[in-house]
Amino acid sequence: MTAASSHSSSADNFKRRRVDRVASDGRAASFTTRSVKNAAKIQGLRWVVSMTDLTTLEGKDSPQTVRALCRKALRPAVGVDGIPAVAAVCVYPAFVALAKECVAGSSVQVASVATSFPSGQAPLALRLEEVRQVVQDGADEVDMVISRGAFLAGDKHRVSDEISAVKTACGAAHLKVILETGELETYDNVRWASDLAIHAGADFIKTSTGKVSLAAIMGVILVMLEAIRDHFLSSGKMIGMKPAGGIRSAKEALHYLIMVKETLGDAWLSPQWFRFGASSLLDDVLRQLRKQELGPYTAHYDVY
Repeated sequence: MTAASSHSSSADNFKRRRVDRVASDGRAASFTTRSVKNAAKIQGLRWVVSMTDLTTLEGKDSPQTVRALCRKALRPAVGVDGIPAVAAVCVYPAFVALAKECVAGSSVQVASVATSFPSGQAPLALRLEEVRQVVQDGADEVDMVISRGAFLAGDKHRVSDEISAVKTACGAAHLKVILETGELETYDNVRWASDLAIHAGADFIKTSTGKVSLAAIMGVILVMLEAIRDHFLSSGKMIGMKPAGGIRSAKEALHYLIMVKETLGDAWLSPQWFRFGASSLLDDVLRQLRKQELGPYTAHYDVY
């Protein structure tokens, strides 16, 4: 049996799960009622920094943009003690080698979007070549997008086979599979796509490219976390999670950490297993930490 046919059959190796959206949203909302204060808040905010994928994915990106991004990734807050480096910088394929050079010798990983980001509409051969190229250039992590059109048309085997092929092309690099949940229409589809990606070889599942609305919704993320939990309970294998798109405040980020802790457990409270794909979030977290350290709440232009 070929690798492709083996993974193709994996699309049938789990039951499609129905999701009670009202219950999921209600459970997710309950995490926003928790209060985190004092030392626990400071520790949580430091975790958020360490779990951030600092990202620049704009058409106007340049070598100067990427160098500045990497400087901030390595030292997010000048003059404030105890602030860790971020988990990774995420850039377009053209900037992988430069980013790798800029963070050399540090703990910061280099992630690259690939597979015709954000649409995923290029022929598979071209998408796989792009993956192989970014890995050759030094990417530690690859963020791929699934074929949402194929998924919604019912061609789950194609989606599974493509994820499997990308995973093979990644070699030793970690694969984050972007579901683009804002285009999947239902919570049932979010759960089905999560299970599909996990079974096809994803190291992480991720909500969004950040290019569509309705991305990081707490109810959606809870559905994805529950898919990870159920897979762990049945297989013993941990899968990472990355919410991306729309998370902007430190308070929101702490709510997500609570949800992860209570759904998956403390083992997932690590950059190895949980990431935030929200660069604007970092500035608010740093402002909160500066407030704890220095007293006054700084303006956005004082964060660097």
